[in-house]
Amino acid sequence: MMPPPERAGTAREGVLEGTCTRRGVTRATTAEDAAEDLFRALSGPGTSLVMVFCSAEMDLSAFSAALRRRFGDVPVIGCTTAGELGPGGYMRGGAVGLSLSAPDFHAASERIDNLAAFTMAQGHEVVRHALQRLERQMPGLRRDQIFAMVLIDGLSICEETVVSSLHGALGEIPLFGGSAADSLRFQKTPVLYDGEFRSNSAVFTLIACRHPFRVFKTEHFAGYGEKMVVTEADPTRRVVNEINAEPAAREYARLIGLEMEDLTPQIFAARPVVVRVGGMNFVRSIQKVNPDESLTFFCAIDEGIVLTLARGSTDITQDLLRLFDRLRDEMGPPGLVIGCDCILRYLELEQHQLLGRAGRIMAENNVIGFSTFGEQFQAMHVNQTFTGVAIAASGRS
Repeated sequence: MMPPPERAGTAREGVLEGTCTRRGVTRATTAEDAAEDLFRALSGPGTSLVMVFCSAEMDLSAFSAALRRRFGDVPVIGCTTAGELGPGGYMRGGAVGLSLSAPDFHAASERIDNLAAFTMAQGHEVVRHALQRLERQMPGLRRDQIFAMVLIDGLSICEETVVSSLHGALGEIPLFGGSAADSLRFQKTPVLYDGEFRSNSAVFTLIACRHPFRVFKTEHFAGYGEKMVVTEADPTRRVVNEINAEPAAREYARLIGLEMEDLTPQIFAARPVVVRVGGMNFVRSIQKVNPDESLTFFCAIDEGIVLTLARGSTDITQDLLRLFDRLRDEMGPPGLVIGCDCILRYLELEQHQLLGRAGRIMAENNVIGFSTFGEQFQAMHVNQTFTGVAIAASGRS
């Protein structure tokens, strides 16, 4: 597929040097114009996969139909966001995208519906089917040339089950992903597959890559201070009713030295809690305070869990610089980074006036991605992390 002639206003980024990848961004206000901008930026010979991350304010039905008309048989996957990461850094209210092309990249995607009923056996079947399709495209494919990505409805409350099932079937193939978002409205967070946005769904994708790559996760929090015990919870809804036998929101506010009325998304971003699993700390971020003084979390929570108040061990920008320095040491300069960045990190950056600096670091390292309602890394659903895959600009694996 050859790209059409340039038109005025098109946001075109073109091919990144050394890789069969393209990036694009649009701030168009109509679905047709946004789809046209991304098509002009992302289409090219041998395109094997297109990813699109867009604002939930987009007319999703019109946008998905417009993308399908333009890209035809080329697979297009994606989701709604709480903000986008593109060539200019952080943005909100538009759409960003990337495309991968043969011979360096091949991909196989599977949609998963009815997430609440998803089983371990289905996870194995989804992975097996995707692997078979990928191996037909690239005979002789090695497992160390493959990574997996999952995009999932961020309001489904099913991430833990889905990601653990898929990871159990993947073996040594690394997995990352993000939960779709809709700013902080918490109303509808669908994923895009086969020309349609769907809720209560996920898209699982295997990508074969001829360049060196690294799947990564980073966060800047460490446990400290007060510990607390979840004494009453509804795990199916990720709701904590009581902490230390007191109303959860009131007790959390007391422990961080605030009144319950002062609890906001910015406070939750700055003062999350962590749980220790297998010798490692995992952030458990709070989504909101409920009218009955309970707390809804972004991640799995259960009675009897011991939580520890957390604080940042360093600022996010320093953590990002260390991450990209490490990735360059391991594989060389990244030609493309597909990134899933928690919305609470965005809020923290905004609060500390670091959005511009962090956005420049992301742009300098060719990050395309979105702000999420949660992140997936290997077998875990996590919060307040930046996770994704970095693909080297040159070299063959």
